[in-house]
Amino acid sequence: MSSSTGVIERKKSEARVSGSLLLLRDRGKRIKRHWQLYLLVLLPLAYLVIFKYIPMYGAQIAFREFSPVRGILGSEWVGLANFNTFFKSPNFWMLIKNTLIISTYSLLIGFPAPIILALALNEVRSMRFKRFVQMVTFAPYFISTIVMVSMIILFLSPRLGFIDHILSAFGMEAINFMGVPSYFSSIFVWSNIWQGIGYGAVIYLAALAGINTDLYEAARVDGASRIQKVWHIDIPGIMPAATILLILNVGQIMNVGFEKIYLMQNPLNTSTSEVISTYVYKIGLLGANFSFSAAVDLFNSVINLILLLSVNYFARRVSESSLW
Repeated sequence: MSSSTGVIERKKSEARVSGSLLLLRDRGKRIKRHWQLYLLVLLPLAYLVIFKYIPMYGAQIAFREFSPVRGILGSEWVGLANFNTFFKSPNFWMLIKNTLIISTYSLLIGFPAPIILALALNEVRSMRFKRFVQMVTFAPYFISTIVMVSMIILFLSPRLGFIDHILSAFGMEAINFMGVPSYFSSIFVWSNIWQGIGYGAVIYLAALAGINTDLYEAARVDGASRIQKVWHIDIPGIMPAATILLILNVGQIMNVGFEKIYLMQNPLNTSTSEVISTYVYKIGLLGANFSFSAAVDLFNSVINLILLLSVNYFARRVSESSLW
């Protein structure tokens, strides 16, 4: 009885091995047949491995008292000491508050703005006017960050900016917008919308172009108005794309754009413009406190990961669209 059981198990093992070999052979043939596609994927895959996954090894300096002389493994292990220092820092709540205010403001205003523009452009019947609006709204996307910030500072200058001339024309006093802390988040968010609304609208226009035209014909036969078509056809049609983009945006809610904020900062608005990303740069690179800055940035990344997983789980429960 035991010998027959052993024979059966051996045959099952041989069958599994032969099945694995057939699977590997089939995959090898598939790779050989489509080697150009795999070669095309190789470069972005190498980029992810080299610049995203390998640097994760250095994240352990957040738990060490890192010394460039002793190296990562030679540095003293301090556990959560760097995190405790950050949590007890007087700047902790200020950084969290500023980061959340700017990022939430950007999400609430910046996320629906390209959707509204795309829906409006989709209803425009004049192709010439539609192309003109797309060109005007898309052009700022190609302006570099340094040039964009220079333009913002020049526009809002209390002596040279055209905003000041408009205020003067109405008998109002000049305002140093970049020096008023309460104005910083609005300047940052609305300038981002000006720069990115055209690019974001292109994504939703592509989604609108994929909607079945038979739905519009049926709506026209039923006597639906334009508003009803937008509400019952256009919005549900772009909802999957909007859901994916919303998940990605929420997953980056703590990562406010470093370059633009850092360039817009000045001693007068630091109380509302100092966010986690600029703080990490100043403490880590300028202050050479690598372990502490790594701990702050790792904490920021963990919060983003939790938000991404939570929003993706919620989206999967309430809709059919999610990242996974």
